[in-house]
Amino acid sequence: THVVEVFSGKELTVVPSPGDVVTVRISQVTQRYAKCQILCIRDVELSESFSGLLRKEDVQAEQKDKVEMYKSFRPGDIVLSKVVSIGDSQSYLLTTAEDELGVVIAYGEGGVPMVAIGWQEMQCPKTFQKENRKVAKVVSELFEFEESVDK
Repeated sequence: THVVEVFSGKELTVVPSPGDVVTVRISQVTQRYAKCQILCIRDVELSESFSGLLRKEDVQAEQKDKVEMYKSFRPGDIVLSKVVSIGDSQSYLLTTAEDELGVVIAYGEGGVPMVAIGWQEMQCPKTFQKENRKVAKVVSELFEFEESVDK
């Protein structure tokens, strides 16, 4: 992985590169794509966001023709994705076609953070309402530690 840094005066600006894992906020969802703002590159929070685009065919690795964008992402979702390339009109093309990529934070209608209950579903802990999402497989270091202690 290459890191591209741009110096402007005294400020250091990190620019997304293909292969970088980025954190984005979904701003708009259509049948064919989701528009988003890139908030972080790896663990670096950006002072100014970049525009990103998640196309329907880049959401999952298999059964790409069966992807429904509205069942994968909603506006406001925080998503881990990977930069594929620089697309048209200054947007970065992104993918979530890996288990570790997808929605990590989503809010229910009441504004309460939802909990992942599977790879394709999240649930509001207050109302118990379920919503479809392309959920990231987030592996907890604590969980891995507890498993190794139990053995």
